[in-house]
This record gives sequence, C-alpha cells and structure tokens, in this order.
Amino acid sequence: MKRLMRQCIENLTPYPPGKPIEELERESGIVGSIKLASNENPLGPSPKAIKAINENLSNIHRYPDGSCYYLRQKLAKKFGLPTDRVIVGNGSNEIIKLVVHIFLSPDEEVILPLPTFLLYEKAVGSFAGRIVAVPLSNFSIDLPAIRKAVSPRTKIIFISNPNNPTGKALKKEDISRFLHSLPSDVVVVLDEAYIEFATDPDIGSAVELLGTYPLLVVLRTFSKAYGLAGLRIGYGFASEMITDGMNLVRQPFNANCLAQVGALAALDDDEFVEKTLTLTRDGLEFLYSRLDRMGLEYVTTQTNFFLIKTPLGAGETYRRMLKEGVIVRSMESFGLKEYIRINVGLPEENKRFINTLEKILS
Repeated sequence: MKRLMRQCIENLTPYPPGKPIEELERESGIVGSIKLASNENPLGPSPKAIKAINENLSNIHRYPDGSCYYLRQKLAKKFGLPTDRVIVGNGSNEIIKLVVHIFLSPDEEVILPLPTFLLYEKAVGSFAGRIVAVPLSNFSIDLPAIRKAVSPRTKIIFISNPNNPTGKALKKEDISRFLHSLPSDVVVVLDEAYIEFATDPDIGSAVELLGTYPLLVVLRTFSKAYGLAGLRIGYGFASEMITDGMNLVRQPFNANCLAQVGALAALDDDEFVEKTLTLTRDGLEFLYSRLDRMGLEYVTTQTNFFLIKTPLGAGETYRRMLKEGVIVRSMESFGLKEYIRINVGLPEENKRFINTLEKILS
C-alpha cells in the first residue's frame, strides 16, 4: 500500500503538553493546586497589555495587521535595528519553524545541545533533517564540542541561551568567539526566551552580534517576562535576506490582533518587568536557601526556573507532588531521570512547594 504520510512525520514524537489544572484536579481529587511546571509568569500578564486588549476587543471582527507594522516599528526602535530586520511570529516557536523551512533540505544536519528545548528537534524532524546532538557539559552548552561537530553537511545550529531546561547561560564573549570560528554558510539560531532574567553581567544579548555574523538569528518572546504566554507572540532579529525568506513562507496573519496590541503595550510596561525580575530573584534566593537546608542538590540558574535533584526520581516526585496539589515538571523526557524542574512562583507558592517537598521526602 502506498505510504500516505511522509515518513519523517510518522517518526516524530508528539510534544508532551500538560493537562489543564482543572482536569488534573478532577482526576486527582484535589482542589486549590498550584502550577510551577511551565515557566510562566506568576504575576500574570502585564497590566498595560490587559488594558490595551480590553480596549481593542471590539475590533476582533477585523483581520490583524499582516505585517505587524507598529509592533515591528517599536521593536526596531527599542533594539536600535532597521524594521526590515525584525520578524514577528505566533510565539517564537513559529520563527523556529520558519528558519528550518527556508534553510533546511532533507538529510542536511542540524546541531543541537542535549538536552535543550524539545521543539528544535520536532521542527528539524518535520523537514527530514538529520539531528546531531551534542551533550551538555556540567549542565552547560559545550560550544567547543559543538564547533567540533560542525561538518560540510551542517546547515543550522540551535542554541538556547539561557538553556531550557538547565537554566545555564553562555557569556557573550564566548558566543562571539564561537560565531567567528564557524564556516560562513552555517545558520546560527540563538534563542533568548529567558535572557531578561539573566543576572550575570557577562551574559549579554546576541542582538549586539547581528552585525558581525550575517547568518545569525536571535529569538525573543513575550511569554515569560511580559506574561503573555497565552497570546502566543514572539519575535526575532536577522538579516534582511533571512527575514525576507521568512516572509515568503509564513502565514499572512500569523500574529493575531489582540496579541499585537498586547505586546505593543507590554513593551512600555517597564515597571511590571522589573517587578517580575525582583520577584524571581527573591524567590530563587528563598528556594535555594531552603533546599540547602534540606541537603538537596540543584542547578543554579540564569532564568525563572531551575532543576532540583530528588532522591525519589523525577517521575515519582512528580506523582507525589501532584497528589498534594503541586504541579512540577518531571525531566524524564529530557533524559534527566533524577531531576524535576520548577519555575519561581509567588512567595506563598514557593513556601507551599518547599513544605510539600519536605512532606513527600520525609
């Protein structure tokens, strides 16, 4: 019988989405649960974004601006780049897919750190690309090892900085040196979804390196620091050649109208972003100190999430915490069978997490 579906699609593993909190509560017979599993902003969305969205609800019978003109203008001004070098997507996930779409041919190679953001692998697999996985070194991306893995068949390198799920980040100086060591025909995607949370002054954004490496793509999102995950809106920076290519293949109305106006307003909400960063830093300090007191190992982070090593193992810890109404992320699917990942929550959520973890481990 003739194959209907492309084999590379049949070979894909579905992304493991979490269930809605309401369904988890119903299945587990619990109420009042807290979710610390998806790296979301515990403060909710930017208040300025909410106000702008409410004011524009009456316009949702209109198609959105297909070029994201005003948002691209504002992002270009904020980052000091020409507007033509800005691309907006249905989350930064869409831009990842667009990069693969315009550059990758079947059997060409894409280099990924391992473990890293799962959707890089899914995007590459859907276009029959060959994945070259380079293991992390002490939870950090190993740039020298990635450089050694580059071959004549290498087309794209994906680097999440800071890396999801480990929270470790590369220094800008090391990234610059790495870029200058590469062949001139390799596309490098630097995903900075969590860069706003980085506290190490040596970890600067790769946006400043765009002029030094023509095939560099830098990705950002409104999901984390701005709290707009549900709107699905992200953005990126690249050369005009690359953004022109993306515009050839992207859907014409890929960013919805409420996402655009919400993102526009959120860019002015510096007070909310600073409140988010302060909450995250204070939360990490509290969580680190309590885990130290419990004698548990963890991986320090440059993001709003981090890994915790648990003697029960990832899966069992997840299940026991869930029964207590605390939703964490098991890292089994990332190959980290002894670790869970949590994002920083509100102070009361952080305390509840610690108290629950102490309870299930006792």
